[in-house]
Amino acid sequence: MIKKQIPLSFFKTLAILVASASMTIIAVHLLPASDEQEMPEKIILDEEMCGKNRRGPVEFAHLSHAEEYGLSCDECHHDYVDGKNIWQEGDWVNKCIECHDSCKSDGDVKKLKMAFHKNCIGCHRKIEREQESSDAPFRDCKDCHTL
Repeated sequence: MIKKQIPLSFFKTLAILVASASMTIIAVHLLPASDEQEMPEKIILDEEMCGKNRRGPVEFAHLSHAEEYGLSCDECHHDYVDGKNIWQEGDWVNKCIECHDSCKSDGDVKKLKMAFHKNCIGCHRKIEREQESSDAPFRDCKDCHTL
């Protein structure tokens, strides 16, 4: 019986392949997914409203609304199917303009300005009514349009 000797270079190559595969597997589990989004501290709402934006942009304190005021994400973020918001925390967040046209409403999907006003002013009115607080201004445009 003739024994074949396996060259040392084969073992070196095999060791490198095993080490590379192991490092790749570890890296995949340790690195965050590329589709994760970070919660921004502030968002500037400054979309063109059909070529005009007379009041100017709004600086929305996103992080403080979530942390200090205790709003849940789905109070603003939404994805409606059959009249029900199926969006859940952790789902991808699209920019409002991706669904809300800046110039016109389309059925239940309000144009961008109306969607902002309905959501923001509606929430601020609710706070004033339920908590008897004026900490969430909404009566004067310049309370929000500060930039």
